Amino acid sequence: MIKFEHRGKKVNSGDLRTPISFYEMVANEGPEAGEEIEQIVYECFAEIQKVFRRDLEQAKANGTLEDITVKIRDPYETFTPDTKHYIGINDRYYFGKAYNVKSVQPDTTDVGFIIVVASLAT
Repeated sequence: MIKFEHRGKKVNSGDLRTPISFYEMVANEGPEAGEEIEQIVYECFAEIQKVFRRDLEQAKANGTLEDITVKIRDPYETFTPDTKHYIGINDRYYFGKAYNVKSVQPDTTDVGFIIVVASLAT
């Protein structure tokens, strides 16, 4: 009998097409409220994964407008995404939007990659 083994989709360099930037924000100086970009801390190419219906329902339950899932190569000690970081995506559908990192986890199906979940910052 043939042994069944589930194999997830392997990501290769051709799948990482979308340039993204991780940056930190600081509060505006002076009486005006809001934040501004302090500095870009890391830039790379990523795969922006499809949004599933369950992700939309979870975003509604969390009170966020929009959630995204981003898959990047693991930068190891060079950079570690954190909840204080924001993501800027250089794509016409996401241009001008800032996404706040909510969670970072290793990709269990493909070693060498990490999955970053972010929500639209308001």
